[in-house]
Amino acid sequence: MDLSVIIVNWNTEELLRGCLRSVYGTIEGLDFEVIVVDNASSDGSVAMLKVEFPQVRRIENYENRGFAAANNQAFRVMTGRYALLLNSDAVLTAGAVRELFSFMEEHPEAVMAGGQLLNADGSRQNSIARFPTIPSLLLNMPLLETLFPDRYPGKRREYRHPIEVDSCIGACLIVRKSAIDGVGGLDERYFFFFEETDWARTMKRAGGKIYHVPAARIYHLQGQSVGPGIRSRMHFYRSRYLYFMKWESPARSFLAAVLIVLRLVVNWVLTGAGVLLTLGLNAGLREKWKLYSQLIVWHLRGCP
Repeated sequence: MDLSVIIVNWNTEELLRGCLRSVYGTIEGLDFEVIVVDNASSDGSVAMLKVEFPQVRRIENYENRGFAAANNQAFRVMTGRYALLLNSDAVLTAGAVRELFSFMEEHPEAVMAGGQLLNADGSRQNSIARFPTIPSLLLNMPLLETLFPDRYPGKRREYRHPIEVDSCIGACLIVRKSAIDGVGGLDERYFFFFEETDWARTMKRAGGKIYHVPAARIYHLQGQSVGPGIRSRMHFYRSRYLYFMKWESPARSFLAAVLIVLRLVVNWVLTGAGVLLTLGLNAGLREKWKLYSQLIVWHLRGCP
């Protein structure tokens, strides 16, 4: 088996349908299987799979186990030489998977690769991630990406050839199964966010290389598979703190936490000023200020 396509789903029936149609409609010339791990959806996702995609291998959880644990379940039963981790809000374009697969076949040093993510209108999304550091919390990353594009690659530069990167955004990743066997699966302490960044760092520490392959293009309806609002932001902050605690010393991880909270407070103050200056007429600013306020209260309660 060449490839195991792995999709984790939680209450995204319509997105999952579109994602699967793109999988079966664009992957050609490869022997592949599709595994969907459903995290206790209540929206009819599983029933839809049974009727419309009976060929899909289903793993049905009775609780939402999170992204990392669900993918690890699929890794244990997959039969492909490569795993393609695909978000349910991703839509493959023709030839995208072939580009990723061919690149991995031609570059045995590569353990992971991701393609170019696109917004619905075809504009580029950020598809590359650097490992978070304390300096990255202090500095303006868009400015660094503009001034030093070779050191800080990002969506502001269009790449025509594959480049080595720290990590890729996890909406569509191809990973060598032998590399998974070598370092283990995703760290299940991450419920959502930062799992692939942490995994990439583990793989690079073991000697593997990770690449961005721009010829593989994937539409990504960003954020729709996790949902908006306070709960997803809470998961983001928890995972961010966990990442620094795992990879930095206690003193540096504490400093990182202080900087993260300070940035949150600054954003709250600046957004509040924007609300006042616009007399509260800008709905987007009001919602953002409300979200920052909820996050500050959540931090004051000890991030329960």
